[in-house]
Amino acid sequence: MSAASTTISAVHTEPDTLQAAQERWESTTLARTLARMPESCSDFTTVSLRPIQRLYTPNDLPDFDYVRDLGFPGEFPYTRGIHATGYRGKLWTMRQFAGFGSPEDTNQRFRYLLEQGQTGLSVAFDLPTLMGYDADSPFSLGEVGKCGVSVSSLADMETLFAGIPLEKVTTSMTINAPASVIFAMFIVTAEKQGADLRQVSGTLQNDILKEYIAQKEWIYPPRPAMRLVTDSIAFCVERMPKFNPVSISGYHIREAGATAAQELAFTLRDGIEYVQACIEAGLNVDDFAPRLSFFFNAHNDFFEEIAKYRAARRLWARIMRERFGAQQERSWMLRFHAQTAGCTLTAQQPYNNVVRVAIQALAAVLGGTQSLHTNSLDETLALPSEQAATIALRTQQIIAHETGVTNTIDPLGGSYFVEKLTNDLEAEALDYIRRIDAMGGMVAAIEAGFPQKEIQEASYQYQKVVDSREKIIVGVNGFTQSETQEVPLLLIDERAEQAQRERLAALRAQRDNAAVKRALQALAEGARTNANTMPLIIEAVRTYATLGEICDCLRPVFGEYQEPAF
Repeated sequence: MSAASTTISAVHTEPDTLQAAQERWESTTLARTLARMPESCSDFTTVSLRPIQRLYTPNDLPDFDYVRDLGFPGEFPYTRGIHATGYRGKLWTMRQFAGFGSPEDTNQRFRYLLEQGQTGLSVAFDLPTLMGYDADSPFSLGEVGKCGVSVSSLADMETLFAGIPLEKVTTSMTINAPASVIFAMFIVTAEKQGADLRQVSGTLQNDILKEYIAQKEWIYPPRPAMRLVTDSIAFCVERMPKFNPVSISGYHIREAGATAAQELAFTLRDGIEYVQACIEAGLNVDDFAPRLSFFFNAHNDFFEEIAKYRAARRLWARIMRERFGAQQERSWMLRFHAQTAGCTLTAQQPYNNVVRVAIQALAAVLGGTQSLHTNSLDETLALPSEQAATIALRTQQIIAHETGVTNTIDPLGGSYFVEKLTNDLEAEALDYIRRIDAMGGMVAAIEAGFPQKEIQEASYQYQKVVDSREKIIVGVNGFTQSETQEVPLLLIDERAEQAQRERLAALRAQRDNAAVKRALQALAEGARTNANTMPLIIEAVRTYATLGEICDCLRPVFGEYQEPAF
């Protein structure tokens, strides 16, 4: 038997011989143990309620071929990672999510984190900004700076990155419905710093489809919103080749209650939708596919999460090569950022969250992430304090430098359990993808409420097993304490909102309002045609048109989305 055709099941023992040996073990050693010490429950499942067997052997992988299904790091199908040396050459980017209060407040936090060894910036915006409203909008009252930084204009963006060279620091921005506008502000700020846009790197989340599925922060209906995404991708192909114009996000899908397989399936199917839209817009797949990135959740079930990341790489490689005919290897590679699961953190016994985050982060690393955010222990109570954010960053640094997990590539590769989980997750995700294809694609599926209803059902089923204590959450439905644990919290000063309102009033008084009006009119007219909206948004930003003004000028053109009842 050649090395290329050797399967895991044939390495040491023939399947029939192995089956006989397992049956002997079950009837003797196992039976005696169970008689003396029964197992703790009849059904062992993952966090996603996937049944797990007592033992996995080569017979659970009957058709497994090493070269075809596992391969080598840096080679198709990338099950073992996209880099031939894993983390031996370069660690993942340690990118702590940060943003609160005013741009000045967040700028200080950015500088602090960079001084502490963080290797990339990740911007959290407040709710008004995420929804396309200025800080002085009536819709923004009480929310300015509360869940992230308030950015209403180019002036705010300039302050946010003051003293931080955007050509030298990779920057991620978690923004979706108004992503094009925030991106335009970032671009003009970089230009004002003297940066060469072709050298500026970073990631714009810009994944509007998952908003309709899970996070629910939208402005426009899906189809015109997709046009804004493809416009920004086309702009980056031409002007910013090192920037990732979209980060296709499963994180929020998982936070909404999806299973690991649903997170995998819906995220990759969103990716398929973006690729198809760009091709239909006239782009060559190999011109933009290498800059697509992904964003996954790092949840509690250690092995299921590792298998999910491995399945994602293998499945995406096959999709890009076989479905879209991509020719470049970089187009086949799934690059991803991971964030530990906010939905698993508890307000009860909050210091337990440090342990949860460490285990989740380790799963992301063993799964081969390119970038990682570790949540802070206090995030169920408030935005992260400086102390809590430092502990979260130190968690990554300890994993990187003290545990030894970076010494070899894909150390769990070849585990019968992990390989079977990887196969099962890939198969379930493919089934979902085929069902969505049959509906006409992800936009059509969203309009029909399919992924939303699937997530609702999964969330309901999980809550049932928590309520019945079949699944224990330490400190919540098991191992509880009557006394509370006090942790120092970051409190956002209410004066931040007033200060932002005053800045906007001053800005509107000082800028050339006639130029703002002309730029907004040009944008609205361009949006009614097939023109790329990015250059028009950038010109509006240059005049210091605000986020809310730009979004509002597109509302009459594109309409506003109202979610139907499902």
